[in-house]
Amino acid sequence: MEPNIAYIANLIGDTARSRMLTALMAGKALTATELSLEADITPQTASSHLNKLLDGELLIVRKQGRHKYFQLKNRQIAELIEHMLNVS
Repeated sequence: MEPNIAYIANLIGDTARSRMLTALMAGKALTATELSLEADITPQTASSHLNKLLDGELLIVRKQGRHKYFQLKNRQIAELIEHMLNVS
């Protein structure tokens, strides 16, 4: 199955989601609360955005105790974001 470029661009193109993705580019896993602060949005709004990014397979999540940590799915996602930042 071919990737849906428009769908992925829409996911990355949202300001809040792009801020969260950029925060994750260093390879460190962050909580939804930490990502909400990076994106300057409420934790509830961040949760909605994170679910979209998970559905789009741009992120993975791992549970540690009662916390969920989000990180980019792979290095290719980070490279895609980096290339898009260089274009803009």
